Amino acid sequence: MLTNNAKIILITGASSGIGEATAKVLAKAGHKVMLAARRIDRLELLAKTITHDGGTAKAYALDVVSRDNFTAVVAAITEEFGPVDVLVNNAGLMPLSPMGTLKTNEWDQMIDVNIKGVLNGIASVLTSMEHRGGHIINIASIAAHSVFPTAAVYCGTKFAVRAISNGLRMESKKVRVTIVSPGVVESELAHTTTDPATREWLEDFRKVALKPEAIANAIAYAIEQPEDVNIDELIVQPTQSSY
Repeated sequence: MLTNNAKIILITGASSGIGEATAKVLAKAGHKVMLAARRIDRLELLAKTITHDGGTAKAYALDVVSRDNFTAVVAAITEEFGPVDVLVNNAGLMPLSPMGTLKTNEWDQMIDVNIKGVLNGIASVLTSMEHRGGHIINIASIAAHSVFPTAAVYCGTKFAVRAISNGLRMESKKVRVTIVSPGVVESELAHTTTDPATREWLEDFRKVALKPEAIANAIAYAIEQPEDVNIDELIVQPTQSSY
């Protein structure tokens, strides 16, 4: 368990998948994990589990699309625990479909959550971190490196996350910025796809998938590096993946 090096870590999208696994891994390492998502009931159960196991966790209702909500959550954390040391921008949506189906509402949702949500997170912690140091970890995807049919908009949002992260890293001398780009991971992410043909393709695509803990361990690795070491990006894929 960490003592002097324990950090206050805010994780978005913490109610399931990568976010939930990351909270457990980091809490076990001795960090104080702040759990944020819209499903507050699931967060509270997770916080109880972590606390029961000897960790420190607290749940916060958060819609990452709301900058005011994000700012308020960070303010509440700062008042009770101290400034956020690490932000893990993990919340994301992936409703895939061919562009010709014109699911424009789903395009808007991905842009709002996957891009604006990341920006809102950065905006909520950056001023404090520029004064005292800090670490922003943005969860991108292999879709930030390659474009796939039915995933044009989703890939566009993840390319944007990668560009924003690299730009911020270049600009800041005090804030570490890391991109974690998972390959296929067992999660609820694909459940938001409504196009029937794409859902069928996704089922085959996701037959070889990592456990969320693999990504959680990668995030933990980036955090545990010395303050003068920045891990720019980690791409984590299943060994058997062909992508």
